[in-house]
Amino acid sequence: MAHPSAAQGFRDRLERVIAQTGLNQAGFSRHVGIDRSTLSQLLSPENDRLPRAETLAAIAKGCRISIDWLLGLSQREQVGAELVEAVLTIETQAHAPFDERFLRWHAEAAGRKLRTVPMTFPDFMKTDDVMHFEYAAALGPDPSPALGDRRRHVVASVRDGGEMEACVSIQALEAFTAGKAQWEGLDSATRQIQLNAMAALAEELYPTLRLQLYDLRQTYSAPFTVFGNSRAAVYLGPTYLVLNASEHIRTLTRRFDDIVRTAVIQPHMMASYLREQAATLSQKAA
Repeated sequence: MAHPSAAQGFRDRLERVIAQTGLNQAGFSRHVGIDRSTLSQLLSPENDRLPRAETLAAIAKGCRISIDWLLGLSQREQVGAELVEAVLTIETQAHAPFDERFLRWHAEAAGRKLRTVPMTFPDFMKTDDVMHFEYAAALGPDPSPALGDRRRHVVASVRDGGEMEACVSIQALEAFTAGKAQWEGLDSATRQIQLNAMAALAEELYPTLRLQLYDLRQTYSAPFTVFGNSRAAVYLGPTYLVLNASEHIRTLTRRFDDIVRTAVIQPHMMASYLREQAATLSQKAA
């Protein structure tokens, strides 16, 4: 499920595109090659999901519209349809944003900074218990031990000097601390262990790892990662949209920098902030 702001932002842009074509919904759906029922669902105020990658690509190609503009990641609207086809690939079966593809793209960008805006907070900083809770539906009852290996690999690369910068929404972290939203049912002891573990990593790896919090009331972003200057990947649930064009990579890098400028908790403050959050759980349990 997407954040309501993301779905609303996409809907606003889609309505604008349809109005520009002068077509009704039936005509527009034929024009871009999607089902009319799919279009009606995307335009419904009750819809809180972003479209499938294939639908996004069809709209972008049919209307010569930038996918990152449709997702609210860029202010630049128009882009050649032939460019969309050339620079966009769709990766399916992405049941969790931290899979072997992420690791491969991370390795290919070795020596370059990785910038990420995760769904919640960086997967490589999560404990096994939290990872399994969050991705229970995708990972099943017996998660692969490869998850731990992936985390250790990323941590080791940062320890070796690989720069990484992450922007996490303060609302996502507050929801985790409180055990609300997708974290409902995760016990407070596990959440406290996670917060302290993340604080330890934030302290140990700083300044090579720069973790900061931004406020969703000031800005919003779909989850995405920029792997140096080689590629960027936008995570849309079971699908990655992988962008390889330099122009799009620069656009998402600028978008990341815009989010950084709105940060309410700076990297050097993160370890203390996370420990304070863990302490509130300890006090409630006492």
